[in-house]
Amino acid sequence: MASSARALEWKFSQVLGERQPGEKVDEIDMISAVEFESRGDYLAIGDQGGRIVLFQKKDRKDSHPRKVLEHTDYIVTSPPLYCYKTEFQSHEIEFDYLKSLEIGEKINKIRWCANPNSSLFVLSTNDRTIKLWKVSDHKVKKINEMDSNVHVASENALLSERSFLNDQRKPSIPKGYQLEWNAKRPRNTSTFKESSNVTFDIEDFASSRCRRVYSHAHDYNINSLSINCDLETFLSADDLRINIWNLEVSNQCFNIIDLRPVDIEDLVEVITSAEFHPACCNLLAYSSSRGFIRLVDMRQSALCDQNAKLFQDRETFGSKSFFTEIAASISDIKFAKDGRHILSRDYMNLKLWDLRMETSPVLTFKIHEYLRPKLSDLYNGDFIFDKFDCCLSRDGSHFASGTYSNTFKVFSHDSGPIDGSILEASKIPNRTSHTRAHQKHTGLLSSFARGFHWRDHENPNHDNSQEFPCDFDSKLMHMAWHPTTNLIACATKCSLYMYYA
Repeated sequence: MASSARALEWKFSQVLGERQPGEKVDEIDMISAVEFESRGDYLAIGDQGGRIVLFQKKDRKDSHPRKVLEHTDYIVTSPPLYCYKTEFQSHEIEFDYLKSLEIGEKINKIRWCANPNSSLFVLSTNDRTIKLWKVSDHKVKKINEMDSNVHVASENALLSERSFLNDQRKPSIPKGYQLEWNAKRPRNTSTFKESSNVTFDIEDFASSRCRRVYSHAHDYNINSLSINCDLETFLSADDLRINIWNLEVSNQCFNIIDLRPVDIEDLVEVITSAEFHPACCNLLAYSSSRGFIRLVDMRQSALCDQNAKLFQDRETFGSKSFFTEIAASISDIKFAKDGRHILSRDYMNLKLWDLRMETSPVLTFKIHEYLRPKLSDLYNGDFIFDKFDCCLSRDGSHFASGTYSNTFKVFSHDSGPIDGSILEASKIPNRTSHTRAHQKHTGLLSSFARGFHWRDHENPNHDNSQEFPCDFDSKLMHMAWHPTTNLIACATKCSLYMYYA
């Protein structure tokens, strides 16, 4: 973890799935998960319709003017460009007949697995079922034109009788597709001879196939997936249990954490997020709705009911109430690449924890502090239950998380503004910083009911230049940081915006 970091200057890179202003967006098209592959060569997004879309990185050609390159003391590189690769239907609506419960197709989490060969392996889950998908590339021969008098192969000689050839003038494969298997089959088994009258194009084609289905192991909604650093096992977590799976075994798993009490009315907390340590295969961390982070060592016992460490912020900000306890629920945690720090996000703050210090976080970045006086209104509108993701750079010096009004905040370690850089998910990301001097509203509650809130407008000592509107219907909840470069992908409704620094 770097002790200091220079504040980054963010610029727009590209947008995927952009919609026109006023265009209707169906709920099933809403993005619900974003994940980069470990090297950053691929990007996967999942939506509420159960679909997974894969994008592949294409390096841009550097087109910076020579004068710009001569006056810079660092290497100027262009951000990677991601292009559409393929998509497939991962999950569909299911029905649990034992519980008379419909299980939606929404993709909750996506994780990339190690690639033992040229194929890609993606792990995805909805509320109950986890699936392992294999995506393979093939060479496809697209036939444009061919001679109507196609030579028939010897093994099909019986089909050459007139009774079987009714429409001889029609080509047998009009603009069809034929997989290029020539490298794997004998030369004399071709279905037709490629004469000079046949024209075709060779194209790349990606096919997806479900390799494993991990089901019937969770009674509650799955909220987390994490691949172990041993590349053989992964964990899945729901509200009360954490299970360990082997990627090659789909019919059994090991339950290592179970928070369900004998009497369900005695339940005091639920699991909100879980993740494996990036370097130690025996360590994992999980967060709870009470604002705790527990570090677990699986070597201690088969059932990990004892914590190796318990991280709790014991500093209090004002008086505690029913609403502040709800706001303290942690929605997401991420290990830093160094394995010594954990980034957590609750409704109000983004916190950085050191594994050697359990009593308080080393850094706290306030995101929704201006909403603290209105927690009761947020509770009535169910906004207080919004679950925002968090992410951090590879060197652990920069952190980001989303908020309302299609905006997100980026913080730097020991540098930059204390409230972070506010960026909008649009082609002009810095537009919010130029929105100044809004007219004040006298009725805060009435403006809040319309979906807008003006930051600290009741504070007479507050600088009006820092005010910005807050649209609660436009929330940026899902985002991911590129594993090797300063590139952030953030989802807003059905569009994915990318920014580089």
